[in-house]
Amino acid sequence: MPTEILAVENRRKYHWPEAQLNFWIIIMLAAAAIEVGVFANFMTIQNQMGLGIPWALPYQVTVGSITLAFLVLMLWLINVRSLLPGIVLLGSFMLFVLWLTGLVEVSIQLFGGGRSINSNCSNYVNGMPYTGVSVGTLAFLEQRMICQTWQTGFAFQIVGLVFLIWMMVMAYQVNNDEYD
Repeated sequence: MPTEILAVENRRKYHWPEAQLNFWIIIMLAAAAIEVGVFANFMTIQNQMGLGIPWALPYQVTVGSITLAFLVLMLWLINVRSLLPGIVLLGSFMLFVLWLTGLVEVSIQLFGGGRSINSNCSNYVNGMPYTGVSVGTLAFLEQRMICQTWQTGFAFQIVGLVFLIWMMVMAYQVNNDEYD
């Protein structure tokens, strides 16, 4: 008499909150793209001025690019219905550490010391508006844009960090079936 062996595959399904996940992906795509664009622009400015490029600029471009690659991986996993909370939790934590390191360096550049970017902006740009059609006005507008771009990069690093914490919490909740 032949013996029959049945193999039963019991695959666990994870229920991700669609609206929250989509919102998170859109915001993180924006934050990562802004980080890449802002710091790549600063690298171009440093090159054009013949200055050295501080390590924080290519670091931020790399972290933004890694974040974009992680988001593309997440979108692919969502498409094939294989997005696991463990992958998201681990990836979000690694990105959190990278983004936090970048935030610390940008904070030092922006707010630290007497020759910080923020103090230079306060001393030489803010409160000294130029008007009219002149090279001075164009230079003032470019300097103001650089100051505001540093502030934008800093702000979106904070946004990215907050959203990475949110994703770690959401992945933990999905793993524990709290979104059924």
